[in-house]
Amino acid sequence: MTTRKNSGTAAPAKRQRATSTGPASERRDHLVKLAAELFARKGFQATTVREIADEAGILSGSLYHHFDSKETIVDEVLSTFLDDLIARYRAAVETSADPRTVLSEMVRIGFGTLEPHRAAITVMQNDWNYLRQFERFNYLVKAEDEVEQIWVTQIKAGQAAGQFRADVDPKLTYRMIRDTIWVAVRWFRPGGRLNTGGLAEHYITVLFDGLATGERTTQRKG
Repeated sequence: MTTRKNSGTAAPAKRQRATSTGPASERRDHLVKLAAELFARKGFQATTVREIADEAGILSGSLYHHFDSKETIVDEVLSTFLDDLIARYRAAVETSADPRTVLSEMVRIGFGTLEPHRAAITVMQNDWNYLRQFERFNYLVKAEDEVEQIWVTQIKAGQAAGQFRADVDPKLTYRMIRDTIWVAVRWFRPGGRLNTGGLAEHYITVLFDGLATGERTTQRKG
């Protein structure tokens, strides 16, 4: 994708999340959740400030008492998700467990975000290319790079330790795992046969034990 210069979206010097408490903070959090659901359902670009206000049962002007733009709202939705995800990944790595154990925990962490961060993950998938054009969302790319580095490092460590096959590409493997987890948000429904924990364990089984039985039937082509 060709990156365009900012064409109207203001870029604050630093992301700051509201830290106030009490009714005002609760109201703000409620508005963020309502907006996140609209962004996930309609797409960020197609959602207007008026629609967010209507969903909340307030006037558009009242919304501006809490946020200066809808970009500020989606910023909070996405940064909250990414801050939580990366903190959990870092904690998994800091246990200093063996690579397979860490990778398994990271799979559980990923699937575990499908419910609490469903709207944010959907927005990331649908509006990533649009949002990353703007300077204020540069942290999206930085977060993506950090997450990839965490996964690739663990995969390489597992290869070095003899736990993982040496003939698979670490970056490609990570991207296949990543896409499997995040695409699941499109079809996973809470209350189904498997919860996110069961879903993660099933995936871990397939990831490490494979699908085929008997001798390995594939090999890396030179």
